[in-house]
Amino acid sequence: MKASARNQWFGTVTKIEIGAVNAEVYVILGGGANVVASVTKESVTNLGLAKGKEVLVLVKAPLVIVAADLAGYRLSARNQLAGTITRVQKGAVNAEVVIGLAGGDAVAATITNESVDSLGLAVGGAATAVFKAGAVILGVAA
Repeated sequence: MKASARNQWFGTVTKIEIGAVNAEVYVILGGGANVVASVTKESVTNLGLAKGKEVLVLVKAPLVIVAADLAGYRLSARNQLAGTITRVQKGAVNAEVVIGLAGGDAVAATITNESVDSLGLAVGGAATAVFKAGAVILGVAA
């Protein structure tokens, strides 16, 4: 499968919590990071999601927020993946920032050049990738 989402990881479902309309699907990525996806109950059924199921996790880079220092703030976004910046590539207006995670996975974010500068983002610096569970798309083998 080919997809335009910059962030594509394989993982395993560890837990599913079913609500009235939506479900929260907990996934552990190959490198050990945990991601939470919010999908409809219908998607859980249609995809055959269950504990132990292998899934493809997709998140578009523009949906990822980069935090240089959360300074004790707690956020409502379920996914907060801390790591080290491995690449910053500026364009005319926006930049791609890649955060390497423990275990070898990486998260790409597209943010403005102004944000890169104001946050002091540079290769080797600590950063946290933040994205809401609703930004996560799950896929399974057909």
